[in-house]
This record gives sequence, C-alpha cells and structure tokens, in this order.
Amino acid sequence: MVKEKKSKFYVVWNGVTPGIYDTWGDCKLQVEGYEGAKYKSFPTREEAAEALENGYFEYMGKAVGNNPSPVKRTIDNIPAGTPLPVWDSIAVDAACSGNPGDMEYKGVYTATGKDLFHIGPLKKGTNNVGEFLALVHALALLAQKGKGDMPVYSDSLNAIGWVRKKKAKTSLKRMPQNEPVFDLIERAEKWLQTHTFTNPILKWNTKEWGEIPADFGRK
Repeated sequence: MVKEKKSKFYVVWNGVTPGIYDTWGDCKLQVEGYEGAKYKSFPTREEAAEALENGYFEYMGKAVGNNPSPVKRTIDNIPAGTPLPVWDSIAVDAACSGNPGDMEYKGVYTATGKDLFHIGPLKKGTNNVGEFLALVHALALLAQKGKGDMPVYSDSLNAIGWVRKKKAKTSLKRMPQNEPVFDLIERAEKWLQTHTFTNPILKWNTKEWGEIPADFGRK
C-alpha cells in the first residue's frame, strides 16, 4: 500500500501575488526570479493562514524565539509619567545594507506592530530615501482608506523635512541598478504635489519610547 503524501501549503508574503498556494509549482511561479521574495511551507492551511495574516517578520520572530515584539519592548521601557505615543497610528522605518546598498522600507500599525506594507529590498538605495518613501506610502495608504486624521510616526527628521517640502533632497546618483528606486521617488514626489493630506507627521521619541515599532532590528 502506497502511503499518501502529506500535503503542504505555501505562504508567499512577498512575491508576484502574495497569498496561500496548494502546490510548490504554483508557489514557484510567484517567487522564482522575484527580488526579495519571502515564502515558506506549512503543514496545515490554518498555520499558513495565521502566518500570512501576521506577516513575515512577526512569524520569523516567533519561529526563532526572538526577543519580544518591538511594541511590547516599547511599552515596557517607557518610564512612568512619560507621554505615550498615539497607538492608533502608522509607524514607518527603513533599512539599508550599505550606502548606497540594498534598501527596504515598511509601515506597521503602531499598536500591534503588524505589517501594513513592506517594499524591497531594492538595489542601490539609501536609508534616507527609504524613510521618505515609507512616509509617503503611509500617507497615500491612509488617504485611500479615508483616514485623514491618523498620525504617521517616523524617526527620521530628514524624511519628515523632505515630505513637508514635497521633494527628496537626496544626493544619490541615478544608475541602471537603482532605476526602480528613482521611479518610486518620482511617484512619491508627484503624489505629494498633487494631493493634500491632513495626517499629522510625528517624530518618534526614540529616547523615551525605544526603537520605533517598524524598526528592522539591524542596529
């Protein structure tokens, strides 16, 4: 008697079309050749669905037994009597390996640390550019959802200044490898110039609150 093979379910967090796939062939179509693809197999659909909903970084943190989530760490470290962040907000951050180097950025719901968006890695970017793009991405997302009063936190004064001036004041040199980065910059600047937003852009108080919940944890 031939033993029935145990099925697997494949989560694609970052690929052509994120989601859950029943076969490796279908999953492969979403991730093969896709820069920065993030995916993993799970023994049950329930586990796959939970991992997809929680996001890649939260799943990886649980899987390897990392330190508590950025949000819990932040709450625990805030001294008594210190004004608290607005938890119903979006926090953004960027990371870059090199300068320029592989750049990525993301936005999370501040109260839970759950990923709302995550872009990259993209070649030959900078951290400042990533911070700027993350802020504009968050503002555009909130505009789309009709949430014009929800604050956005960033720990980058440069990025906040660029957004207010509606221009990325970067010295990054344009080259074939970072054409996608400059495409995003141009789209972000155009969005700022053609849209009005009312969301407060707030500086994250790292000294009192700890690392921003969107932090990539690479310091």
